[in-house]
Amino acid sequence: MTVEVNGVSRGVTLDNRTTLLDTLREHLDLTGAKKGCDHGQCGSCTVLLDGRRVKSCLIFAVTVDGRSVVTVEGLAGPDELSPLQAAFIAHDAFQCGYCTPGQLCSARGMLDEVSRGWPSAVTGDLSTPAALTDAEIRERMAGNLCRCAAYPHIVAAVREAASS
Repeated sequence: MTVEVNGVSRGVTLDNRTTLLDTLREHLDLTGAKKGCDHGQCGSCTVLLDGRRVKSCLIFAVTVDGRSVVTVEGLAGPDELSPLQAAFIAHDAFQCGYCTPGQLCSARGMLDEVSRGWPSAVTGDLSTPAALTDAEIRERMAGNLCRCAAYPHIVAAVREAASS
């Protein structure tokens, strides 16, 4: 199969039962996405598939043949961090760092959803674009757990990145 990962077309031969997460980590040497729960509950394996957030531990790699995947390794430019990554550092939005790649990919996808005007479960007025309040950020990031409880810093970092 062939998949575009972080802007580069990559060919890989693998068992049809292999998950996207295992393909990224074991076959393409992209170890940013982490294997946390292997059940889609923690979000540490979150990547962007055709621009949408997905839990890569739940997706068979063969289903992404010909599609585009962005991992945490693809968020930054060649010489500098993305504004989101810089905000995570500035706000100390990580402690152990294990969940950080999934948090970053989820935040990038969430910010794109907001820019497209997609509401969340806590969006009050569906006739106007959602204001990116702390409650909106928390709701939209709810699928990504942080065992170190760096949530206030993550929310602050996402809020800052949204304003830049």
